[in-house]
Amino acid sequence: MQPTVAIVILNYNGQQYLRQFLPAVLASSYANKRVIVADNASTDHSLQVLQAQFPTVEVLVNTQNDGFAGGYNWALQQVKSDYYVLLNSDVEVTPDWIEPIISLMENDKQIAACQPKLLAYNNKHSFEYAGASGGWIDALGYPLSRGRVFDVLEADNGQYETTEPIFWASGAAMFVRSHVYHQLGGLDAFFFAHQEEIDLCWRMQLAGYRIMVCPKSVVYHVGAGTLPRGGRKVFLNFRNNLLMLAKNLPIKEKLYKMPLRFLLDAVSAWKGLLHGDSYFFIAIVKAHFAVCFLLLKGYTKHQLPKKQLCSLEGVYKGSIVWQHFVKQKTKFTEIVG
Repeated sequence: MQPTVAIVILNYNGQQYLRQFLPAVLASSYANKRVIVADNASTDHSLQVLQAQFPTVEVLVNTQNDGFAGGYNWALQQVKSDYYVLLNSDVEVTPDWIEPIISLMENDKQIAACQPKLLAYNNKHSFEYAGASGGWIDALGYPLSRGRVFDVLEADNGQYETTEPIFWASGAAMFVRSHVYHQLGGLDAFFFAHQEEIDLCWRMQLAGYRIMVCPKSVVYHVGAGTLPRGGRKVFLNFRNNLLMLAKNLPIKEKLYKMPLRFLLDAVSAWKGLLHGDSYFFIAIVKAHFAVCFLLLKGYTKHQLPKKQLCSLEGVYKGSIVWQHFVKQKTKFTEIVG
């Protein structure tokens, strides 16, 4: 019998995306699935749209917006299934997107999370920012993907078709073994949104599990569909990335990597200010103050055994800041090889 798969779509004011993308999710060829929309206290007509147009979809209604991390933790406490799929509301799926990943994970019980290949909905021959063909990280904690380095996206020419270990799976379409999710306490709700899936995948690796990408499965992501670009987004990205390093790095690495990251972030902030992006500068300054305050308060969230970052899978042992901004390399293969 097929394992049970619960596709859980966290929705916040996404009524247009529900109308547009839910039909394809419901039409997925995998038989033993449930489709659940967890509504994060939407103020639009999402619930009415679900009731009128998608009566077969299960609906969970939160009384407050707990963000991506808290919203999923709240929802998944109520869902029993062998596997969860954390699926953004702005993702178009293909008919057989589930089968290759479930087959892969069933054949290797050490795989805790897996992602499909993410292409851009508005340019279907290009990789999409939020994961592309599998997430990596560099030695200083900067994320990159097979097909995306900082803001530079590659065209999909079949160069990243191998199924292989990665560091993090995209939260836009993330398959997770349910018992591992709960064993590790789920996403860090304090993160609210941004990089919480990277933190979870890091903890999964520390606990002895593997993260994979399966490009035989393909989905198309609109991107930036739920939290608009601006100061809040920048703040969360910089704050959460530093908190993730503080949580998961061994003490010896933390002592020199954290100050170096603060310095590099400061350079980025001043560069933004000189280009007229005052909101960018202010957001990074606020993120740094927030991190310092939290660290002084003793912010820690787990007691997993620490391992050197570069001993984990999907880690580039150098600096992508150096490779990209100094050596002008724009492709994943040019940097990682």
